[in-house]
Amino acid sequence: MFKKILIANRGEIACRVIDTARKLGVATVAVYSDADRSARHVAMADEAVHIGGPQPAESYLRGEAIIAAAKATGATGIHPGYGFLSENPDFVEAVEAAGLTFIGPSAKAIRAMGLKDAAKKLMEEAGVPVVPGYHGADQSDDLLANEADKIGYPVLIKAVAGGGGKGMRLVERAGDFADALASARSEAKTAFGNPDVLIEKFVTSPRHIEVQVFGDGTEAVHLYERDCSLQRRHQKVIEEAPAPGMTQEMRAAMGEAAVRAAEAIGYAGAGTVEFIVDGSDGLRPDGFWFMEMNTRLQVEHPVTEEVTGIDLVEWQLRVASGEPLPLGQSEIPLRGHAFEARLYAEDVPAGFLPATGRLAHLAFADGCRAETGVRTGDEISPFYDPMIAKIVTHGPTRDIALGKMRRALAETQVAGTVTNLGFLSALCAHDGFAAGKVDTGLIDRDLAMLTKTPAATAEDIALATLAGAGLMDAAEPVSGFTLWAPIRRTILLDHDGDVLSPAIELSGPDTARVTVGDTVVEAVRGPSGWRIGGALAPEVAITGDLVTVFSGAGLGFRVPDPLAILSADAAGGDVVEAPMPGLVKAVFVKPGDRVEAGQKMAIMEAMKMEHTLTAPRDGVVGEVLAAEGAQVEAHAALIALEPEEEAAA
Repeated sequence: MFKKILIANRGEIACRVIDTARKLGVATVAVYSDADRSARHVAMADEAVHIGGPQPAESYLRGEAIIAAAKATGATGIHPGYGFLSENPDFVEAVEAAGLTFIGPSAKAIRAMGLKDAAKKLMEEAGVPVVPGYHGADQSDDLLANEADKIGYPVLIKAVAGGGGKGMRLVERAGDFADALASARSEAKTAFGNPDVLIEKFVTSPRHIEVQVFGDGTEAVHLYERDCSLQRRHQKVIEEAPAPGMTQEMRAAMGEAAVRAAEAIGYAGAGTVEFIVDGSDGLRPDGFWFMEMNTRLQVEHPVTEEVTGIDLVEWQLRVASGEPLPLGQSEIPLRGHAFEARLYAEDVPAGFLPATGRLAHLAFADGCRAETGVRTGDEISPFYDPMIAKIVTHGPTRDIALGKMRRALAETQVAGTVTNLGFLSALCAHDGFAAGKVDTGLIDRDLAMLTKTPAATAEDIALATLAGAGLMDAAEPVSGFTLWAPIRRTILLDHDGDVLSPAIELSGPDTARVTVGDTVVEAVRGPSGWRIGGALAPEVAITGDLVTVFSGAGLGFRVPDPLAILSADAAGGDVVEAPMPGLVKAVFVKPGDRVEAGQKMAIMEAMKMEHTLTAPRDGVVGEVLAAEGAQVEAHAALIALEPEEEAAA
């Protein structure tokens, strides 16, 4: 076993690896960028080495700096986590050339599966079923369009070097192919440095089921399947193990195919073989096809750990240190059911845009497994994936595990940034999901229902009013309210841009009446806190002028400066702003251009994804305020339209 390892990653996966290493008595070395100086993984590790600036290219993608840090600290193994350099064969070879051990597969195995087109050909030779498609080297526009016609619409365009939904486009008719191809190539070039694509038949009623494999370089075993069908823009949202509706016959067929895939490339370590499954008529042994193999640990590996009782990171360390596979296929148990929900800082109503912010408050429910790389007070940076945590539950049955997940999400508390917590809760309450009727189109079909923002109730507003008036225990007054005077006063609250003006009337230190519109809410404070309308009030977090009421997914209220409200009301709607920090990748308009509402004006790139910015109304471009290649902050003005009166003149 290793004595000391370096973790070439950050965030929750670095913390996850440190947890297992500590359990095995293995010392750990963290690496960090300028943006991560105070990060949780840095605090957890035995040692930490600074490796560069905040951009990944300046730090976590600098293989030579990571190897130098390992040698300087005496680490003999490097664990790559996932993302960054985890599937870079050149990095693997550099690690081994430096006399260190890469805790993962060989460079040869990574290369074999790194390009989707070559991987599919290899899988066909190994007897693994493959989706019909074009995987050739000729990348001319006309040939690709012709191949799509041959396959038959709908088709998927996929980056050959891709992953995580980047460089992927669904095309439902021939007339949309050219634009989708150009967009997929552009995103693939940015994310992977390779614009090449492949074309595949899009399976109707598709399910995404993957099999966890583990090899020692010669033999491999599988640790059953995970269903990852609940996806938004090809990004996984909730994963579970085992797959709903799975039969023993289907499980055996998929498991055997996954093991053949791993053994065909001499795979060592943890990997995932992903299959697209036709779920239109139940799960059938002849209805699944190979999509790709991820030659690393997956984000969703905890659900496999929960149903097998196996620590996959421990297996990685043991096999990489020269030990044989800890268990044979027949010895691997399958117990109960598990779910994982990915909690992100993202603005769901704005189209799931990545968000930033300082976590003013962060708490997880008892009884769940929360994998996180952040703490209260930490910053959600614009430079990396905005994941806050992975929330994992396990139970003897699917219904019990899902019930635990609903409770865990209801009791999770996040303040300081917008999150997808309400969306996750709505998804777990979805009747079809509860019944196990999952496919990759479920979220898009019911998106309006799943993303509906719950309105703040009079009781929620009353509680925020008490907090805004400085009447919560251990809270500093924010509004200058005079305590215990029998006086009626209006408190201004800003909730999602709506300015509310509830009135509070205090007849004593522990009794209040809050008037919200036409509703009067009675509030009484006792030993356990405030009771609103007779019921114990939800918890509240107060940070500066931000009040978060943890009712449902959490409702944010700010106690604003009245002058700021007047200033905001005076602002016009003629400016296209950056919705998040990022890079201005392209600008399609110039001053004097006439545009129509919804017309594409610019493209921003943030967190490796492209976002199209459109004209808010018909009009004429007055100014272009940001050039292509500019790095901008959230809400930075990018393009200004002429005022409507001038445009009309």
